[in-house]
Amino acid sequence: MNRTDMNKLLKAALIILTVCFVSCRHKELYDEKIFAADVRVVFDWTQSPDAHVETMRVYLFPVDGGKALLYEFTDLQGGKITVPVGRYKALCINSDTDSLLYRDMDRYDTFEVYSSEGNLNAAAYATLNQDESPAERVGLSPDRFYTDRIENLRLEITENEQTIRFLPENLACRYRIEIRNVSNLQYVAAGWVTGGLSGMSVGRFLGENQLDAEPVIIPFEMHSDGVSTLKTEFLTFGEYSLKQTHKIAVHVVMPDGNDKCYLYDVSEQIHTAPNPRDVLIILDGLPLPKPIVPGGGFHASVDEWESIDVDLPM
Repeated sequence: MNRTDMNKLLKAALIILTVCFVSCRHKELYDEKIFAADVRVVFDWTQSPDAHVETMRVYLFPVDGGKALLYEFTDLQGGKITVPVGRYKALCINSDTDSLLYRDMDRYDTFEVYSSEGNLNAAAYATLNQDESPAERVGLSPDRFYTDRIENLRLEITENEQTIRFLPENLACRYRIEIRNVSNLQYVAAGWVTGGLSGMSVGRFLGENQLDAEPVIIPFEMHSDGVSTLKTEFLTFGEYSLKQTHKIAVHVVMPDGNDKCYLYDVSEQIHTAPNPRDVLIILDGLPLPKPIVPGGGFHASVDEWESIDVDLPM
């Protein structure tokens, strides 16, 4: 075979390889297109008409296995996405939160939203954990979050528009605490009354719609009317269902340096709350001592704290 024939043979082989490559690549692109569906996602806010959120996320979990698909929306009404056809389980949640964390997000049944670590003064922490083993850790109050889930979703190739409709609902619980008949409250400066509530859940599994099995203490700051009432309000994931005892520790620093911690058992009020998603705890009596400040000044140091159990009237 001469050089001319060899060159012709090489050119022919190159043409055949090029045609095969283009053909295969064309088939790959064609298959990707034919096995994906254009889908409209709709967020229906009927369950939460007063919601104020900025962004939403949708997670699709393939039933037959595979990596979860994530879609972000800045339009709170929804929008169009392209999804590989198949069967899915789905979750949605607002993504504009600050204190919420996520873990085990690869599977629908393990996807959890939970609170980050919080801080509580040593006196209140020790008082709440004096009978607990192991000690409950401190978890921040969560942000308000809106979520919904779909157990069975099938996306197919069809000429008709397919829709995934979510009805996001706020699952954060509101807890309010009011302490009445507080003595000598006029001597206490703003920011010097803090505390914690024990026995709250650290998070929620969104797919299973179940609370996490770890109890935590939610810290809070109380606000005074300057006369005789202290109030606070915060959000939680809800009551840890296996926890039978819930206590509130109220830590007060008086202007004379006295540092006292008052303990209340509020289990009954939480267990019998008419609405477990909106719990009001009312406490009657907080016996603050009248401060004794020589010369009318303020002590800069704080004495060793004193823990006081307060019995509530039944």
